[in-house]
Amino acid sequence: MKTRSSARGEPRRLGNAALLALMLCSVVALSLIRGRFAPIGDAIKSEDDAAAAAVAVSKAAAVNVDTGDGADEAAAEAAAEEKDKEEVQPKPAADGSRGGAAKPVCYETSRRSDTCEAAGDVRVLGSSQTVYVDSLDREWKTKPYCRKHDNFALAHVKEWSLKPLPSGAAPQCTVNSSATAFVLSTGGFTGNPFHDYTDVLIPAFITAHPLRGEVQFLVSSYKSWWMNRYIQIFQQMSRHEVVDIDADDEVRCYRNVVVGPTFHRELGVDASKSPSPGYSTADFRKMLRDAFGLERATATPSGDRWDIRRRPRLLIISRRPSRGRAFMNERAMADMAASLGFDVRIGEPDSSTDTSKFARLVNSCDVMVGVHGAGLTNMVFLPAGAVVVQVVPYGRLEWLARNTFAEPSAGMEVHYLEYVVQLDETTLSEQYPSDHPVLRDPMAIHKQGWNALKTTYLDKQNVRPHLGRLKNTFLQALKMLPHGRDD
Repeated sequence: MKTRSSARGEPRRLGNAALLALMLCSVVALSLIRGRFAPIGDAIKSEDDAAAAAVAVSKAAAVNVDTGDGADEAAAEAAAEEKDKEEVQPKPAADGSRGGAAKPVCYETSRRSDTCEAAGDVRVLGSSQTVYVDSLDREWKTKPYCRKHDNFALAHVKEWSLKPLPSGAAPQCTVNSSATAFVLSTGGFTGNPFHDYTDVLIPAFITAHPLRGEVQFLVSSYKSWWMNRYIQIFQQMSRHEVVDIDADDEVRCYRNVVVGPTFHRELGVDASKSPSPGYSTADFRKMLRDAFGLERATATPSGDRWDIRRRPRLLIISRRPSRGRAFMNERAMADMAASLGFDVRIGEPDSSTDTSKFARLVNSCDVMVGVHGAGLTNMVFLPAGAVVVQVVPYGRLEWLARNTFAEPSAGMEVHYLEYVVQLDETTLSEQYPSDHPVLRDPMAIHKQGWNALKTTYLDKQNVRPHLGRLKNTFLQALKMLPHGRDD
């Protein structure tokens, strides 16, 4: 019986098997067709996005801070936020209405930032991080720093409270001002140039620029050495003294207060989000030129490349090998660039660098080249029409380069070129066997989390670009520069 029963079912089984085989073949064929005709760029982008997502997820679990070069942490967060293109609450209307609802005192201005605004009888007690306002009917709390979801950064930022002004025992004013009070923090990741501009200086400009100098900066978590580095910028944005508010014993009284700056994007201002008339990154860069006395708004014509008075200037951003991402053939790179007609300079910015002096050096240059890192933040000083060349370390880090410096370059009106380090140009090939995942499968290291990626590809890697290939990049940069004569 079993034999006959099996025999009667055999054709049906064979038919099912044939159908399954046909479906499998169809799937394989479609996959091959897609792989043959799908755009290569899309495939690469998918891998980059996957890398960004993997690192972003791991960063949420373990935040690692390198105050010497924190641009990378910012990029990981930017990937998680999809470059801050998500929907955020719109700024309340000036008439106090927002979709029929009362204007909130504190509201989200981006995934990075919350801002609180209040008007009336405003009294600031810096020693207790408290703002009293007579128009409030409840208490609000915020940390005035543009990394609202980064617990590590916010651990170094003091919380501020906005409270209703007590009717019976209100603190008495000792200093009165007609300016708008603006509370912000220089805690968090400050001390790293990328974070200085992305987290503090540009967001401060976004809020202060419409006030046309009638703003007083009340700086929490004040660092005198940091403020000395950027005091010219604050003086350019305000006609009033900067106050170390945590150490202040006065009761400062105003008619308007803003607590917390507004973030738009990495190293930039989004004109579409600016109050009308809109202002942009170009306006921020003009403010920097005024603050530091920078002469060049645009790249000067290169003219005759052999005329020393008119040769285009190229700056190499140098790093010590012990920090990682250093050029191991820096001198040879400089000689090669000089042979192309460049007036070559080498600079190594660090915590002791005179910001104003280095800003003038960068502004005098037509091309700036550096390995991915916070030093490239100095591109904010380049004249419009100049060229920045980002050397991307080995390890599938293109997504990191894109978020931090490639995309901001457009708003700065600076041309952008990218040189991606190959396997035979990295010192990692001297540290690991050829079949090691670090060399063979960088994505496997990405999946281990941000700390593994950073330690391997950013901290322990130096680079030695091929002079021939780099020469082509420098020649491309030359062609991008404006010329003093008709071609």
